[in-house]
Amino acid sequence: MREQVRPEELSYGEGAYLVKLARQSVEYYFRHGKRMPVPSDAPPKLLRPGAAFVTITTYYGPESRELRGCIGYVQPVKSLVETVIDVAIEAAFNDPRFPPLNQDELARVTFEVSVLGPLERLPREPAKRPGSFTIGRHGLVARRGFFQGLLLPEVPVEYLWDEETFLAETCVKAGMPPSCWLDPETEFYRFSGRAWREKIPLGEIEERDLAEEYQQLLQRYLRG
Repeated sequence: MREQVRPEELSYGEGAYLVKLARQSVEYYFRHGKRMPVPSDAPPKLLRPGAAFVTITTYYGPESRELRGCIGYVQPVKSLVETVIDVAIEAAFNDPRFPPLNQDELARVTFEVSVLGPLERLPREPAKRPGSFTIGRHGLVARRGFFQGLLLPEVPVEYLWDEETFLAETCVKAGMPPSCWLDPETEFYRFSGRAWREKIPLGEIEERDLAEEYQQLLQRYLRG
């Protein structure tokens, strides 16, 4: 199997291509009722295996977006291009938290693509876990038995969580008690991630600087 695409390898242009592809995938599905083929102009790097999530949000303004769907693969099961095509459809039509997207919503939603790096295990010792990842750079996965949950790097930034809260909320996402991260038997993994999104529906694409967003939101919160 070819080497997984890592987030740090991607250029702005490649990230923007993936965001456009996510929207095109959903548009194609509305028109034809099936998955679109891999485009002939796909950059070669994006044909390597890759892990990614697609997030769809209803856009109300620069500071106001509401989640409409989010689905992805934490492991690279196919090429990055195919992954984005597939999970865009899943996010639009098969996220169990939301009704399927309507075609008239396309002009009111924004698409975001998060490309994930390989999983790296956190220390077994609970006391070492809060200092073993960076908010704004890493996402987390919690696993124990049949329970598993993932939170993207964007999530603690948007909710202004600290490290311990991020760990606890990943436990909750996995269907476990918030304190599960204090149990050495619960496995935790981090992964790096980069995110690109439409600034407005059908608009210019930006790469999110999550660390900077976190600091700005934190300062705004502290100022009241």
